Amino acid sequence: MRKIVPYLSVVFAMLCWAGAGIAVKEALVVFSPLTLIVLRFSLAILLMLLVGLLFRGHEVLGLQRVEKRDIPLFVLGGLFQPFLYFIFETYTYQSFASPTIAEAMLSTQPIMAPILAFIILREKVTRNNVVGILISTVGMLLLLLVGANNFALGNPWGVLLAIVTVSMSVGYTIILRRIPTRYSSLSIVFYVQLVALVLFYAVWGVFNRQSLQDTIAPLSADLSPVIAVGYLAVFASVTAFILFCYTVRQIGVTRANVFNNVRPVFTALLMWVIFDEQLPIWKWVGIIVIVIGLFISQKQRKIE
Repeated sequence: MRKIVPYLSVVFAMLCWAGAGIAVKEALVVFSPLTLIVLRFSLAILLMLLVGLLFRGHEVLGLQRVEKRDIPLFVLGGLFQPFLYFIFETYTYQSFASPTIAEAMLSTQPIMAPILAFIILREKVTRNNVVGILISTVGMLLLLLVGANNFALGNPWGVLLAIVTVSMSVGYTIILRRIPTRYSSLSIVFYVQLVALVLFYAVWGVFNRQSLQDTIAPLSADLSPVIAVGYLAVFASVTAFILFCYTVRQIGVTRANVFNNVRPVFTALLMWVIFDEQLPIWKWVGIIVIVIGLFISQKQRKIE
């Protein structure tokens, strides 16, 4: 049973992140992007502080102090993701003519992960890892691109931005493996996001033109944005990050990152269930291929 826990954790994390796209769209009706980021991570930090103190000493949910020698790793983690990742992701979507193409480019994370993990961590990569990643990526492309109407790349800088964005995300997972195992998953996510929140506050203070009163005023008529922010804080910024952190530290960078291909699957299924969005046969084929690739990628057989 203990061997299954990391996989259940990462699947639920991807489900939480898949729903985040819907919540962000709802919250942006009222909040500016920067205000939304500051709100969700402020609430997330408060929630993790409460849980961490309540479960002090727990191997996953306890909150510990950071030793001075480990501070640079936490600072670097917060700088990579969520701070730089969120910024580059935004500009990546703006650079492509089609959001579908942007999402496809950003979904190359499972391909880059084993390369960087091997170079930096010397993490072992198996034939099954490689084959499974490629199969899963083909399924992801079927899911995202079949039926898309606009394949124009738009600004050529978008490709470079996508590569940088994916590098930030993979770099973050590598840092998770570098952080000593004595720290709980909640402690890691708490301090990493605290660093990012300080950076976001600095940017928000410079560029925000919306007063707090102007932000709160429209909420009396519609609580949907408030619920959306709550979802983003509790599930996307706390639950998903802690579960993904736990999985990376259990099964490694390469095998954990393959599960990022499940996110568009969950997004498509949520849109189908909640908004009755149609799923053509090729999208179902893509979902099946992704799942097959995931199973193959988790088989452990070393390259000879």
